[in-house]
Amino acid sequence: MIQHRLFVFLLGFLVWAQLVSTSSLAADSPNSKSNGGVLPLKAVVAFPDLKWSGWSPVSDDGKAQPLRPIVVTHTGDGSNRICVATQRGVIHVFKNRQSVKKTTVFLDIESKVAYNDKQNEEGLLGLAFHPKYKKNGYFFVYYSQRDAAHTSVISRFRVSKDDSNRADPRFEEEIMRIKQPFWNHNGGTIAFGPDGCLYVGLGDGGSAKDPHGNGQNKGTLLGSILRIDVDRKDKGLNYAIPRDNPFVGQPKARGEIWAYGLRNVWRMSFDRKTGTLWAGDVGQDLWEEINLITRGGNYGWNLREARHKFGKNGSGPNPDLIEPIWEYDHGVGKSITGGHVYRGKRLPALVGAYLYADYVTGKIWALRYNESKKKVISNHLIPGNKLPVISFGEDEKGEVYFAIVSANGQGLFRFERKESSK
Repeated sequence: MIQHRLFVFLLGFLVWAQLVSTSSLAADSPNSKSNGGVLPLKAVVAFPDLKWSGWSPVSDDGKAQPLRPIVVTHTGDGSNRICVATQRGVIHVFKNRQSVKKTTVFLDIESKVAYNDKQNEEGLLGLAFHPKYKKNGYFFVYYSQRDAAHTSVISRFRVSKDDSNRADPRFEEEIMRIKQPFWNHNGGTIAFGPDGCLYVGLGDGGSAKDPHGNGQNKGTLLGSILRIDVDRKDKGLNYAIPRDNPFVGQPKARGEIWAYGLRNVWRMSFDRKTGTLWAGDVGQDLWEEINLITRGGNYGWNLREARHKFGKNGSGPNPDLIEPIWEYDHGVGKSITGGHVYRGKRLPALVGAYLYADYVTGKIWALRYNESKKKVISNHLIPGNKLPVISFGEDEKGEVYFAIVSANGQGLFRFERKESSK
């Protein structure tokens, strides 16, 4: 009994010490807490009457089957339709109006996608429509392959010639296959840049603390953001490596790499006005971070965790390692969900602000950053009902949405002005 009480006391002391340590870290960091107050906004269900074709909250074997809307995007063809990809492998499309009643299944590849609730960083993780989609009908999907364990695939698909709301079920061209050592840290965002190239966010391969050292190894694709040309093909590849990528021709370096030293980018997006690439990188033990991705940049993992030395073999500040523009400690939140710079028209107060969230605490923020001065101006909290945000997305007009895992199908939210109580 005494030993048991001693154990409980020691355990309690360790928890208290960790909380004190985390609180002091937050106090010591200039980039950790909201410093702009709370914005007069609220989160509301974006499409309250929307039903998801083919989805049921209960699976065929009687188990709960929550909706997991992992990507929210648009086709970019002037139709202003919204496309939502679910993690189990189904892509839905619907008209962008609040009164919309039902989705159409655009593409169903659930039979090809590996997803397991106990290994929930696999599945369909990325969707991007070609910049010339209206002309060529191509779109690209990043998913975990069911027939090959821990293997990520990027494939090209195309829309049906007869129905703009359905993909051609017979067409798939595999662009790239990436072997993953573990089930977690798959990254998965794919996005076309202003230059027309496809950018791919990859985690460090998983487990914890980067056991294979992938973050600092330019000889592997893992722990990096890639940049590839999907409109051409190099010999032996189903894509081309742009000649102006930073490590082309370097010995023991993969030419596809645009930036590296990243742990698990979740998620990344281009500012549609400035072209800047923003990325939320999920931390390990103490820190979450936001990075601006630049050509050839090394973002420090696993030598650094955000602005701090990581582990006994880590590094102090180093001019060769790019620091995040913003960080917060695990007293504030424990898993960042990167979002978008708002460029819509409905909410003028948000224009130019980067919207992001923390999955564990459900907090949502709007960060303002001066790119010319390289300085964060403010970080405003947005009341969000403590919703576990798994992804953000934009419609064709630049309005931002966010998604949560949902048992009742109401998984898409947007922001509205909060009326004054006066």
